[in-house]
Amino acid sequence: MLTNHSRRGTVPAFGPVVPGLYRLRDAFVNLYFAHDPGAAPTGAAWVLIDAGLPGSAAKIMAHAAETFGAGVPPVAVVLTHGHFDHVGALDGLLAAWPAVPVFAHPLELPYLTGRSAYPAPDPLAGGGLMAWSSFLYPHHAYDFRPRVQALPPDGTVPGLPGWRWLHTPGHAFGHVALWREAGRLLVAGDAFTTVRGESGWATLTQAQEVHGPPAYFTPDWDAARASVQTLAALAPAVAATGHGTPMHGAELQAQLQRLAADFDTLARPATGRYAHQPATADTTGLRSVPPAPLQPWLLVAGVGVGLALAAGAWARRRGR
Repeated sequence: MLTNHSRRGTVPAFGPVVPGLYRLRDAFVNLYFAHDPGAAPTGAAWVLIDAGLPGSAAKIMAHAAETFGAGVPPVAVVLTHGHFDHVGALDGLLAAWPAVPVFAHPLELPYLTGRSAYPAPDPLAGGGLMAWSSFLYPHHAYDFRPRVQALPPDGTVPGLPGWRWLHTPGHAFGHVALWREAGRLLVAGDAFTTVRGESGWATLTQAQEVHGPPAYFTPDWDAARASVQTLAALAPAVAATGHGTPMHGAELQAQLQRLAADFDTLARPATGRYAHQPATADTTGLRSVPPAPLQPWLLVAGVGVGLALAAGAWARRRGR
């Protein structure tokens, strides 16, 4: 499936993607530093795109200081969405940057202002260790009031002239991607990825491929398909995603076009809670979720308990 394996370690955890955009890999998720590509980074106004995993604030700030200079906070934090691996360090960052505003799509604000939890993860979607482990992943609401606010309705991105945001729901109700026409640069968030994010091995080795959004956290597959088709129509020259290494050029475009054309075959899980029926939400947060399917391990555990009880009863009878 659309593979172009890259050797582990050939892409550093931190470094430039293109002029004006730096990537920081935080374990299995990416975040980005963006600035005017025509300016030297030292002392430049810059924007943090997403905020990584819990406990990563010090690492993020250290790389920011190394790149832009000590004591140069971003002019804004822009969130592609509010899942735990994209906002985990935000509390620590905001404590260190007391004047920095945070921006997200209006449909994402309920999960960032304490109003609503996300739909529960779907461990049955996609297969692989990352998916099977997803029942452990947080999906609670965060509360970043009063710092978080809606992105401008005109599509501009605060602090980044020449960029615009695009609503790309599916993986999250208020998910956005960021697009810079100059250089045809796309920061895709998790609308699609460049690694099979459900797989622990692919995540460890960073085997590169254009892949759908992480299945275990995607509650609306029809919307996710439409979002991939929207982004494929842009024909990006560079895609920097929330998971996986950045991709460039004709290979990126060919793989993205194929994903858009065959999304239901290549990305949509055959089974799982949201595979055929989406969760729904509005500006107040989560409204409905489909019923949870029977978890196979619970069935196995139930059979095991039943057999143990039967064996105990039989042993007690024999002992009379």
